[in-house]
Amino acid sequence: MVSYGLVVEPVFKALADGTRRALLDDLFQHDGQTLVSLAGRFEMTRVAVAKHLRLLEEAGLVVSRRRGREKLHYLNPVPIRLVHDRWVTKYTEAWAGGLVDLQRDLEAGMEKVFEIYIRTTPERLWQAIVDPDVRARYQFGARVESGWTPGSSYRVEHPGAADALVEGENIEVEPPRRLVQTYHAIWDDTIAAEGTSRVTWEIEPVDDTCRLTVTHDELRENVDPHLYGGWPMMLSGLKTWLETGAELTTPGSIKYGSSR
Repeated sequence: MVSYGLVVEPVFKALADGTRRALLDDLFQHDGQTLVSLAGRFEMTRVAVAKHLRLLEEAGLVVSRRRGREKLHYLNPVPIRLVHDRWVTKYTEAWAGGLVDLQRDLEAGMEKVFEIYIRTTPERLWQAIVDPDVRARYQFGARVESGWTPGSSYRVEHPGAADALVEGENIEVEPPRRLVQTYHAIWDDTIAAEGTSRVTWEIEPVDDTCRLTVTHDELRENVDPHLYGGWPMMLSGLKTWLETGAELTTPGSIKYGSSR
């Protein structure tokens, strides 16, 4: 049985400081900011802001990415999702709705980055991503079908939907480390109108765990947040399944179906 305390204790410590909460609020409003941009919003030195950001990164609440000479910082809601799955639904489902809406309410940007640590091997994690039976365990019952070769197509389907939910092409397939896919969600007409974006799965072994980073980018401005809002719950479900063999009982944040 996985020890949830090892996962969430740094999160609680990071959230205990008002400045760090303010930094998360700022990234909530404007994701993908540089240190210079964030420091300009606070009455403290750039070094002090950098220290707070480092603690948030260590807790997994912020993920940074290099873009040329700049280092961009992104809010990562997955640890908050883990806290929700461990405690909130255990005590009161009434609170769950608000946290489920957290990611879906985030202001859209061109890129969303999600990161989670899972106690497993790269090979087992890769298999969980591409195996249709395992995928259904943590993706709200949806299955993925593909030949998993570069240039091949893939489809995500659900027994309750009349048509595919997502379709696209596998651009890069490098088991068990990297998978890059085009992503066209078509579960209803509104989402289908958002067009094609891109999803990159990156697996990095870290001691006896794996760091899984999912980057959803090439998103248009003012994109419908339902397009990427299910990632925190899906990744939390993936972690729970691989570490405990159990499925999350929290209802999915995406209601699949066809409006066409």
